[in-house]
Amino acid sequence: MQDWLTRPLSGVRSGASVVLRRIRAGRELEARLTAMGFVAGETVTVCRNAAHGPLVVSVKGSRVMLGRGMAERVAVE
Repeated sequence: MQDWLTRPLSGVRSGASVVLRRIRAGRELEARLTAMGFVAGETVTVCRNAAHGPLVVSVKGSRVMLGRGMAERVAVE
């Protein structure tokens, strides 16, 4: 995987589905996101991504609300 092929989850429009490639964060945040189902290769669908505020995404059959800062650290393609 080339870094230039990925983009942050926060930049994905509502209704789009993407594949998670990596989490660019410290161990604690990475463990927290992994526990919520954010693992490499998993498909993530963005349910809501307004201009400001948190994102609502669907991952492994569950809806999860992510702060914009957290979503910036999730690399997808």
